Amino acid sequence: MKKLLTLLFAVVILPVVALSQSPALVGYWHNWDITAAPYIMLDSVDSRYNIIDIAFAVPQAGTDYQMEFIPEQVTPAAFATQVQNLQNQGRKVIISMGGATAPVSLDNAVERDSFVASMTSIINFYGFDGIDIDFEGSSISVSGGTIANPIDAKIINLIDAVKQIMSNYYATHGKKMILTMAPETAFVQGGMSAFGSIWGAYLPVIDALRDSLEILHVQLYNSGTMFGIDGNIYTQGTADFIVAMTEAVIQGFNTSGGLFAGIPANKVAVGLPACTNAAGGGYTDTATVKSALDYLLGKGPKPGTYTLVQSGGYPTLRGMMTWSINWDAVNNCSTSSYQYAENFQKIFGTSTSLADVNQQRFSVFPNPASDKIYISTKSEGSKRFFIYDMLGKMIMSDNYSSTKEEIDISSLSNGVYYVKLENRIFKFVKY
Repeated sequence: MKKLLTLLFAVVILPVVALSQSPALVGYWHNWDITAAPYIMLDSVDSRYNIIDIAFAVPQAGTDYQMEFIPEQVTPAAFATQVQNLQNQGRKVIISMGGATAPVSLDNAVERDSFVASMTSIINFYGFDGIDIDFEGSSISVSGGTIANPIDAKIINLIDAVKQIMSNYYATHGKKMILTMAPETAFVQGGMSAFGSIWGAYLPVIDALRDSLEILHVQLYNSGTMFGIDGNIYTQGTADFIVAMTEAVIQGFNTSGGLFAGIPANKVAVGLPACTNAAGGGYTDTATVKSALDYLLGKGPKPGTYTLVQSGGYPTLRGMMTWSINWDAVNNCSTSSYQYAENFQKIFGTSTSLADVNQQRFSVFPNPASDKIYISTKSEGSKRFFIYDMLGKMIMSDNYSSTKEEIDISSLSNGVYYVKLENRIFKFVKY
């Protein structure tokens, strides 16, 4: 057993982009054609989008639970081939359920089971990698209970349905299904204002499925104003709104329905419109987005009045989401095509080449370590390091000035940690 543990803990020191959870650029793809944002063949989507959400699986006519997905411009067989073409490039394609104009309501066990069966069939036929929950409007609402113990049938049945769909997927494919969520701010951060109706209504769903959740990307648009965890009110379309709303879901917050414990930074992405015409409100220019994300990632100054609770930011923040790929592809509402994807690339970078590792100017050793680690650097001058746990919580920081700095880690519990040095991140194991 000891030998096995040694093998498991022999972690190669890599930048965060080379870890299993690379930065995600999530984009919604329209299954329809409009003049302002034309239809794009699925396998022609810009390569920087590594998670593509197909919009949408919707209820069949006459129901609000029996789901269907019918490609609009190509045959189902051709669409399945396009899905596979993207997957062959290492990208993930998932089916988003619902949307703003297609309410889904699972009022009882019969409707829940029909929902499960129809979604499982859609996933298997097209070969999707998972599902995205984009329930809006009347699809989810709270009438009582708490975050930990919901009492509403729609919420309970949705949680049970998603668990069953994931179980079905694993039984068929032998691997974990990807699960993402795209709630509106009222359904999440709105829980700080009230816990009832749509306010905070997603929180029981997020809480119940947190262990299975891959990415939570709240829609930071069509929102208006919202409370931050500092008790102040922030307005959409600003750097402060992006920073405050993002830290709220990471740190968690109190509601009248109980504590929302928060989601690790590596499961959180920032969701914004690709351009002004893509949403009714909340578009944020690329420079402001970059300043907000740089601050959240701990590599830039505070861009507004909101101050992060966690000094050093959240370097494991998962990425960005946009509505939508189609809007990003046109240049009639921005200065250039794929401006959102380009901004993501500037913020997170896209290289995962192992050659980059050999060129790094820093190293952290020994790895694994028991009581101390050393930072070795070829550069001189005063710098600052940060140590984070697996949840993205900063647990230690200090300045260092020598080319070989000793850091006492004896007080840390055994486990996996990250050291951040000048925007590079290294993984090490404490045993």
